[in-house]
Amino acid sequence: MPTDERRGPGTEALLLLRAARRTGALEALLSSAGTPAEVAAKTEVAEPQARRLVGALADLGFFEAVGDEYEPTNRALGLLAKRDVRSIGSIPHELDRLDELVGLPETLETGVPPERHDDWEANALGAHYATDEATVRACVTAAVRTAPDAESVVDLCGGSGVHAREFAARGLDATLVASPATADRLGRVHGDDVRIHEGVPATLDPGFDVAFLGDALSTMDPAEARATCSVAADLLDGDGAVVATDVFDAGDAADDRGEATVAAAAHGLASGHGDAHAPEAVRDWFTEAGLSDVRVSAIPGTNRHAVDGGMG
Repeated sequence: MPTDERRGPGTEALLLLRAARRTGALEALLSSAGTPAEVAAKTEVAEPQARRLVGALADLGFFEAVGDEYEPTNRALGLLAKRDVRSIGSIPHELDRLDELVGLPETLETGVPPERHDDWEANALGAHYATDEATVRACVTAAVRTAPDAESVVDLCGGSGVHAREFAARGLDATLVASPATADRLGRVHGDDVRIHEGVPATLDPGFDVAFLGDALSTMDPAEARATCSVAADLLDGDGAVVATDVFDAGDAADDRGEATVAAAAHGLASGHGDAHAPEAVRDWFTEAGLSDVRVSAIPGTNRHAVDGGMG
């Protein structure tokens, strides 16, 4: 049963979940351990601490008491199953990002980020699929207003395809570019509403009315971001537009945009790539890609901005 994990737990709860994962207690509870005593027997956690830990995880809604044992709830599904991105939710990826942030001091000293585990990409897709629906709609609205007569859109770095799905819901012919692994994980999540192109954007035929980059540039270093903007422009028809919606450098902003900028910078440092790029830099990348009338505007109700530019 898919979960609807739109809001993650607070900092303390995430740290508790991280401790449960790192000590093996979480894996034990999700697999074979039904009691705190069994958790203690399968890990190095002492039984009194295991009892309190399991009780706290139950208070958070990840487990429930059934008779004398604890069983996982639907909220814990994303911690266990990775096949269906709809069932993963945001929490596993939040834990992965927390791991990277905890290792930030060493990463800063060595310049080498920690290795990512096998489920990292699946967790990231699950979190992307759980993006707040209002934010998705607001970003797509910004793109549609840029090109109100558009009939087709290509989502170049669209992750789980939530933006592409919203474009399709508004009547556009939507194409999502995805790696074979991502396409396999998405399966039939979007049915026939979204066409999935397996491969790189450069293998697509040009002719799209809109090339969309949602929350993509902030995951890239400047050189990759610049190249991506150029590829996006190459996919347009004669009068199409490129639209990037993302967390961009808010300068001295003291609102949630400023907090989002710091968060993007911190995760970029911790992961070894990505940043909240300055809007001026993105404007230059658009111009270098042959786009004109480049504009930067805040997206109401979100911590994101839209950068758009057209051909000709």
